Amino acid sequence: MDTSEILKRVRQVEIKTRGLSQNIFAGEYHTAFKGRGMTFSEVREYQYGDDIRNIDWNVTARYNRPYIKVFEEERELTVMLLIDVSGSRDFGTSTKTKKNIITEIAAVLAFSAIQNNDKIGVIFFSDKIEKYIPPQKGKKHILYIIRELVGFEPTSKQTDIGAAVKYFTNATKKRCTAFVISDFIGEGFSEALTIANRKHDVAALQVYDRRETELPAVGLMKVTDAETGAEMWIDTSDKRTRIAYAEDWRERQAELEDIFRKSGIDNVQVSTEDDYVRALMKLFKMRA
Repeated sequence: MDTSEILKRVRQVEIKTRGLSQNIFAGEYHTAFKGRGMTFSEVREYQYGDDIRNIDWNVTARYNRPYIKVFEEERELTVMLLIDVSGSRDFGTSTKTKKNIITEIAAVLAFSAIQNNDKIGVIFFSDKIEKYIPPQKGKKHILYIIRELVGFEPTSKQTDIGAAVKYFTNATKKRCTAFVISDFIGEGFSEALTIANRKHDVAALQVYDRRETELPAVGLMKVTDAETGAEMWIDTSDKRTRIAYAEDWRERQAELEDIFRKSGIDNVQVSTEDDYVRALMKLFKMRA
């Protein structure tokens, strides 16, 4: 992609995602994440309508009536986007690749953060840290992030989610909100996610393509692993092969969902054929 194509794509992404952020996500983002940037203020008696998640059980037990913790909202949050730029993001069998969806989701979150007066930073990762963009504010900073989302070329095609999450945990001292945006094809990242979510507020967005969940019956098909380059032929006319392929996806998905559940991480799945707006709304409402 040459410079003119990158700039054209950047402009397209900016127009679409800024509009979505302003018209759809402004209030939802603030509601979903403002509680993560709070500092403790005082304890008072529970009142009708208070969030039961803020009940102080120690004080409640001491006085035999419910008390809640009162928080003051911090002036700003720091938001980090952990973006998977490995080879598998280039896959897509519909009108968009996983990279297209990841780019637009990241841009929407970046604009939402800026509108909420939050700082936004990015970590691009493959099986290593490809690029780190420190958190800042401002439209110029957002456009720089979008330009990198569109045109960045990683030096490696493989993936190590665990290493990226560990880097984020160690490099980010102040508690922040983080979005890990990936297809989550890989293993060995469960412990890293758990540790990160204890220190920070982590959410996961899994982007996938329908052909990763099922095979079409089109006869012999040559497939290439986007990360390793390994090639093989698959007879998709064989029903047993298609069933085994679909079952493998379901098993891996069940394992991933178990990892998120044990790590306490809110998560949503987005297909390249889906409307990611609904997925983001689901994530925001899940946390509101």
